[in-house]
Amino acid sequence: MAKLLFFSITALGFFCNITFAFGPIPLQDLCVADPTSSTRLNGLPCKDPATVKAEDFFFSGLHIPGNTKNPYGAALTSMTVAQVPGLNTLGLSLARLDLAPDGFVPPHSHPRATEILTVLEGSLEVGFITSYPDNKHLSKVLNQGDAFVIPVGLVHYQRNVAGKRNTVVLAAVNSQNAGITVVPKGIFGAKPAINSDYLARAFLLNKNIVEQLQARF
Repeated sequence: MAKLLFFSITALGFFCNITFAFGPIPLQDLCVADPTSSTRLNGLPCKDPATVKAEDFFFSGLHIPGNTKNPYGAALTSMTVAQVPGLNTLGLSLARLDLAPDGFVPPHSHPRATEILTVLEGSLEVGFITSYPDNKHLSKVLNQGDAFVIPVGLVHYQRNVAGKRNTVVLAAVNSQNAGITVVPKGIFGAKPAINSDYLARAFLLNKNIVEQLQARF
């Protein structure tokens, strides 16, 4: 029994260390970002605490619908460290996603964050694909009040399935800067361009189709 308890405590300590390594706890009460500093860090340097004010932690605008008049029928209102300097080092960001009827978000991934989507209005189809070799597609239709978790780094998508109604989603990620890689734009819109012969072979497409896609992005 004593040995079992010892190994249980050891394992718990090990997993706790992994957790803290993945999402370090801040070493001070606050570190409001100073975007004017020339110091380069993994994140942003802190401004003088004496100059910190309540506005550094405030954001207004999540109640305002975004402009969805674009080819995707989608709009994102972000609340990251760029808009709220007080989020610096706290490992959190929010965003409002507006989707017009038939609006969608192309397949993409967030290399530095897990995401939680909560539907405020309408209906949303959301799905992600697990990594190779399974490439399993897990998807769900969410209605008002439903939430869905997208694991860090996995390719995922969203689309409005509410018919003629708009859909509004609140997205939360556990990073002040989750990053985003949009699959179509990243592959066919890379600068400088990826070799079209290679892409044609990789996607089993005609080279002319690849070049047309590259011209679009």
